[in-house]
Amino acid sequence: MLDLFFLDLGNKVISFMHFFGGLATLTGQTVYQAFKPPYKYDHIIEQSKKAGYDSLPIVSVVALFIGFIFALQFGYFMQRIGSEMYIASLVALAIVRELGPVITALIVAGRVGAANTAELGSMQVTEQIDALETLATNPVKYLVVPRFVALGIMLPLLTLYADLVGIIGSYLICVLKLGITSSMYINMTFSALIHKDLFTGLFKAWIFGMVIALVSCYEGFNVEGGAAGVGRATTRSVVFSFLLILAADCFITALFYFIFP
Repeated sequence: MLDLFFLDLGNKVISFMHFFGGLATLTGQTVYQAFKPPYKYDHIIEQSKKAGYDSLPIVSVVALFIGFIFALQFGYFMQRIGSEMYIASLVALAIVRELGPVITALIVAGRVGAANTAELGSMQVTEQIDALETLATNPVKYLVVPRFVALGIMLPLLTLYADLVGIIGSYLICVLKLGITSSMYINMTFSALIHKDLFTGLFKAWIFGMVIALVSCYEGFNVEGGAAGVGRATTRSVVFSFLLILAADCFITALFYFIFP
């Protein structure tokens, strides 16, 4: 029984190292191909629409409700200690530093990342990727780079949009429900935020976008086992993207606010 446990543990460690090794290799190839002409502008625009514009409805709804919820939660506590005026500052900092980039990245990973893996996985199963190589077309250049560039551009823009919608949601609750004046809310919001907060949030979003693109494409390229394999790869893509997003968020937060404050 113990032998089987260690055998299973060893297999998982090897699989884990194989995943990160393959992901690192794909990252190097993608960055190299991204700077190498010709540039697939039409593909980048197409992927940007899928990742950015098509994600606006779900991002809008989630960000709005996040603003509602945090304003109500902070409002409940702050009213007990008579500090309602600080609700705007707390919500703005929470959304811009953490919730905006992280929640947006998780939405995009579940929506766009899963779609990328399913699409590339289907191409792998039907040998379309092998056909590209036969036609002297680099699959990384043709399939990965447009998604990598598009997500790297669109996720910071989506994060900015989510930040704005979340703050508007908090504004509505504070002004209409908690009795805070509009001018006070706006003043407290802008007085709490500094350039570093906005830059950190957008930098996180940029990193998250590249993580989603690379993980989803890597899993799509390594699908095995037909349609069932596509389903397993899609699940792994979402799970690994979530884990790496949270790990990167922790590292970047520590880097900007504790190591280099």
